[in-house]
Amino acid sequence: MTRNVRCVVLKREAAGLERPPHPGPLGQRIFENVSQEGWKQWLQRLATIINENRLNTADPASIQIIEQHMVGFLFGEGDMGQLPPGFQPAGGKK
Repeated sequence: MTRNVRCVVLKREAAGLERPPHPGPLGQRIFENVSQEGWKQWLQRLATIINENRLNTADPASIQIIEQHMVGFLFGEGDMGQLPPGFQPAGGKK
């Protein structure tokens, strides 16, 4: 049976994640408040953030930046989570 959550990203009820997608209290918070679809949207944004900021997912400083963006994108907290200034998606007009 699918577990539903009130998704903070989608602003509606949706199918919840099967398990916390991130370690620690942040992962538990995501599990309780973000849907599968909301998490998928975050993963798409994450790829952009990593590429645009040239982050290394093995570097603790980069992971801290990623987590700040994650909290900003998912929960609207802090100043991160938005697309980088001047970002143009591939194929977009410049």
